[in-house]
Amino acid sequence: MYSPQPSAKSYSSYIFDYVLMAVGAFFAAFAIEIFLIPNNLIDGGVVGVAMIFGSILGQKYLPILLVMLNLPFLYLAYRFIGKVFLCHMLFATILFACSLAFIKNFVHGEFHGEILEVVVIGGAILGIGSGLIIRYGGGIDGTEILGIIINRKTGITVGQVVLICNVFVFGSAGLIFQDWHPPLLSLIMYMVVIKIMDAVIVGLDETKSVLIISSKSKQIADAIIHELGLGLTVMYGRGGFSGDEREILYVIAERLQLAELKELIHREDPGAFIAIENLHEVANGHQDGSSKIPPSKKQRIDTLLARLFRQRPT
Repeated sequence: MYSPQPSAKSYSSYIFDYVLMAVGAFFAAFAIEIFLIPNNLIDGGVVGVAMIFGSILGQKYLPILLVMLNLPFLYLAYRFIGKVFLCHMLFATILFACSLAFIKNFVHGEFHGEILEVVVIGGAILGIGSGLIIRYGGGIDGTEILGIIINRKTGITVGQVVLICNVFVFGSAGLIFQDWHPPLLSLIMYMVVIKIMDAVIVGLDETKSVLIISSKSKQIADAIIHELGLGLTVMYGRGGFSGDEREILYVIAERLQLAELKELIHREDPGAFIAIENLHEVANGHQDGSSKIPPSKKQRIDTLLARLFRQRPT
């Protein structure tokens, strides 16, 4: 069977993903070696377990411990998720381990500032590194693999599985070292890591979905399209209590556009019902590229869609 060769764009995309994962691995290793280890803090998951063993056996063994502890999860990734993710995770794990060894041996300058500085700055750098790795298809923590598998079999969310694992990791650190101060600080830092990591994965431009229910849906739809240059979808619904049939408008907008959007809606209908939710990803389903958006707004929408779909505008 003939299999088409990847295009130059595909190769450049793969290279870009691996480069960004390498940058993320270095950032994560930098945070651990410069901020966490000198201040007796640990990360969560498999990395945290490796750091606990490293404290007992010697931190020079941390890169080896990290790879060894991730091996069972790499096998699970191969069995239950797929070869592509396995390759990405293996690449990120090896780069992360190599970065740990490089920074320990060649980068000197441990950070011993105020504990708030350590938690916030170290957590932010670790969150940026971990976020870059995850955003571009990799991973350095096997508990996420375990979470995906458990989620498929039981319905428990990945986040819940990772949280439970981390409670055991931080609790074990407190019991082993007989000092609960560092594990509690590590837990606080982990909250910073999660927040920054989510911002990196989702992107700084928060995307919102807006549902609008109004008796003046036609006027509102025309104003949204022609004044804001936003596309929308018209759905049809019926009131559960009143039984009245109404048109429901569905709009995707950026966070910075919400104030202008709500002002426009209330201008047309002060009694309109508006529901706003966060969106983590948007995919384009149009094949013909046709658009009813006025030409004067076209460039603005191209830029918006490029950010939503993480592509460069043409």
